[in-house]
Amino acid sequence: MTDTTAVDTTAMDTSAVNATAVEADLIVVGGGPAGCAAAVMAAGLGMRSVLVDPGEALCRTLERIPVLGNVLGFSTGPALAAAITADVARSDLCRVELGRRAVRIGAYEDRVEVVTVPMEASGSGLLLTAPYAVVATGVGPLRPEDVGWIDGGEGLALPPLWEADPAALTGRTALVLGADRPLGTLLRAHPGLDSRFIVACPPGDAYKAEEIAEDPRVELVPVRHLTLAPRLPGEPPVPKAPPVPEAPLTAEAPPTAEMPLTAEVLTVDGGRRTLTGHRGFRNLGSGPTPPGGDLSADASGYCPPSRQHPRVFTAGDLRSARFQRIATAMGSGSEAALSAYYASRDLPTEATDDVSPRA
Repeated sequence: MTDTTAVDTTAMDTSAVNATAVEADLIVVGGGPAGCAAAVMAAGLGMRSVLVDPGEALCRTLERIPVLGNVLGFSTGPALAAAITADVARSDLCRVELGRRAVRIGAYEDRVEVVTVPMEASGSGLLLTAPYAVVATGVGPLRPEDVGWIDGGEGLALPPLWEADPAALTGRTALVLGADRPLGTLLRAHPGLDSRFIVACPPGDAYKAEEIAEDPRVELVPVRHLTLAPRLPGEPPVPKAPPVPEAPLTAEAPPTAEMPLTAEVLTVDGGRRTLTGHRGFRNLGSGPTPPGGDLSADASGYCPPSRQHPRVFTAGDLRSARFQRIATAMGSGSEAALSAYYASRDLPTEATDDVSPRA
């Protein structure tokens, strides 16, 4: 990889970013399982790569997954994250740039340019240049205002469910908006958790809710529409969660501020209910987070591989709302790097969307 100080950024609108150029054989945008797999595969093929990620460490999302049930050889997210990070560190041909966000991708006839800026106020930009790029920026959690079935709640800073402290939920009722998979992960990781979960979810979440439907701690409430409002002082307290016939957590709940929540819902059968909880959480799923520039998205905002410039390969959860799993992300990252390798040698490759359309 070669660093130079004279950078011509006129080929793309970089908003006057004062950047230092870094050249490589492959740029990898995103330091999750897909991006890391691409970097490791590229190193195995003799390709010099630059991997850029806005976080302070690789595979940050894995750190909050306490239980894995579908990744060969690993049972916890932190263990997998540590192994992936070690593999990347052993790849001498991969330069890792943490704390940098890719703001724009430019795809041209002979190269790809990626403009990155530091997450901290200090520091200069980097203009990454390579013949090919793998973009694996993944997805980010949706907020209530991002979905069409929730209204109200302006000013309510509902935390995502994966931030919940299980000890602080003991003996409490949690009102959960959406039935995305972090709820199943939480319940599997803490089978003795003495809590009640009221889960309001749209009919489209039914397939996600299958794994939690039989858990006695969960009440699923399929809804057409939900209006949020904080529970006002003087309202009746939320009933304590019923006991769960398993050993409770031994850890005591640390002092924590209650954030009571009330929701008025219209159920799928046309009835109306008022749902209340000691704490409220959003569990609404995710949406794609592509960088700006020359990425082609479909109507749902995802970036299927077959829609991209011949020098750009998308990988991981950014490809589609379907197949968002750790194992498939790693496989797609490896495949993207291999496709770039074949393309660099003028070997035929076929860009296919191995994903079904979003329902």
